Amino acid sequence: MSKIMAVNSGSSTLKWKLYTVPDEKVVAKGMVDRLGLSDSVFEVEFGGKKISEMGDIPDHTTAVNKMLDKLIDLKIIDDYSEITGVGHRVVAGGSIFKDSAVVTPRVVQQIKNLSEFAPLHNPGQAAGIEAFERILPDVPQVAVFDTSFHQTMDPVNYLYSIPYEYYEKYGVRKFGAHGTSHRYVSQAAADYLQIPLNDLKIISCHLGSGSSIDAIEDGKSVDTSMGFTPLAGITMSTRSGDIDPSLVAYLMQKLKITDPSEMVKILNTKSGLLGISGVSPDMRDLLATRAENDRSDLAIKIFINRIVKYIGSYIAMLKGTDVIIFTAGVGAGNAEIRADIANSFNYMGVKIDKDRNENGTGTRLISTDDSTVKVLVVPTDEELMIVRDVIRLTKYSD
Repeated sequence: MSKIMAVNSGSSTLKWKLYTVPDEKVVAKGMVDRLGLSDSVFEVEFGGKKISEMGDIPDHTTAVNKMLDKLIDLKIIDDYSEITGVGHRVVAGGSIFKDSAVVTPRVVQQIKNLSEFAPLHNPGQAAGIEAFERILPDVPQVAVFDTSFHQTMDPVNYLYSIPYEYYEKYGVRKFGAHGTSHRYVSQAAADYLQIPLNDLKIISCHLGSGSSIDAIEDGKSVDTSMGFTPLAGITMSTRSGDIDPSLVAYLMQKLKITDPSEMVKILNTKSGLLGISGVSPDMRDLLATRAENDRSDLAIKIFINRIVKYIGSYIAMLKGTDVIIFTAGVGAGNAEIRADIANSFNYMGVKIDKDRNENGTGTRLISTDDSTVKVLVVPTDEELMIVRDVIRLTKYSD
């Protein structure tokens, strides 16, 4: 049976899943951590087993070579020819990529050129693509962009109220993120409800370490909470979300910071739930300590508050909603947070079924039968969406 690989390359990591097609089953997954550093960690999981090794892996090509050879050693594949496609997650596609794209030299160069929009992501993702090209030169590759799903937004929603020439000259606009996740869960919700996606108004809540809210109508992204970068929007694990831009200048002066990137790093890595609580960026830790730590409790309340504000504004913009989706680590994994958010809309007839919310796995309805809005938990599967895009764009058939 042929296989397709979904890859997420970073500057110091390479994560992957190998799927059989067309049955879409994961036969193996793994990662390389500390890529390019000493004592790199190499892991493979398959058939209920996990293999972990340490050793220097200096670059992406070495990582891909080691991974493919290990697949053969473990008899997960007999030879490279079983891999018929590779899909890559790419964070920033800018305004160029309105859909996923078959990789060509031009596409790779464009991904590199867009690195200024995602300097921590695009360079590593381009390196991952080039590594696979060297080792599997005849295997088609597809780049799947986090931003492409949001290219359907109207200028009213993606433009900032700054001089228009900045958009014309520098491409400054809202790009959003998590598009692959929002695209997957919205279609999965429609399939579960057995209602055409084009007939639904959906608000998708991707709540994890990074979090975003997306308004979806007719299967298209109408507006999303993340902005020019994934720093904007709601409060996240270590990211501030929306703040007054003047606060940046004020804090730089007070903290005697002269390099703007240092201030951006604080907003990205020391803020959010971690910054407010002083305890942890992990929601599980905050829930465990909220009774004795007022700041843990405050961080949770702020997290919920910002989400409720975005959902409320999107309900108004869409003139109502049919479905609210919860996905990602916190969204799909935490019943208490889901209930607190959904119950904020009791006034408009949203009702959560306690048993449905607290029990069950997989895609499921957690609202009552008489709720005015259907509330669903839909575990996201961005890797599967990547695999499906490889099939769709390369016209692959088993």
